[in-house]
Amino acid sequence: MPLLQIDNVLVTTEILTAYFCCNLEVCKGICCVEGDAGAPVTQAEADNIKNALPEMHDKLTPAAQQVIQKQGVAYIDQEGDLVTSIVNGKDCVFTCHEGGCCLCTIEKYAQQLKKPISCALYPIREVQLNNGTVGLQYHQWNICREAVECGKKNNIRLYQFLRNPLIRRFSESWYQQLSTAAEEYNKQEEQRTKN
Repeated sequence: MPLLQIDNVLVTTEILTAYFCCNLEVCKGICCVEGDAGAPVTQAEADNIKNALPEMHDKLTPAAQQVIQKQGVAYIDQEGDLVTSIVNGKDCVFTCHEGGCCLCTIEKYAQQLKKPISCALYPIREVQLNNGTVGLQYHQWNICREAVECGKKNNIRLYQFLRNPLIRRFSESWYQQLSTAAEEYNKQEEQRTKN
């Protein structure tokens, strides 16, 4: 997979070319309850979540409250990453159900807190490389196929759909560089396929 470098961030070109636009009406937020580990969090995010816990504690399910009481808001998973705690081996403890959809209790009820950046960036996954460089890759998952179709239908690329989280994580100027590079890359790809 070709890579593009913007500052100290390596980006797979799939992030520039793939179409993607979440459709909560269809997927119901299933990414919050599927998988074998919680969402990756930084220690600072885990500390902030712990500090905001009183604001949202009563909105959590009894099972989530029990898990948090036993192991806290986050734990180290099998790969050695700090992740949000989970219920029954899959559901994020901060999942709340409303109108048939899974939503984020953190984002909904903690007034001064946003959900972890790994959640906001999904399906982009961040990898810390040994030399201090950050890698961004597109995590393709069959539960998101409707989001791919919605992106195609509405002509929204993955990097465009995740504009705000990318700015939150890297900055407005970084995103502008990414956007310019994406436009150029996609023009070149279009020309290449025509020839």
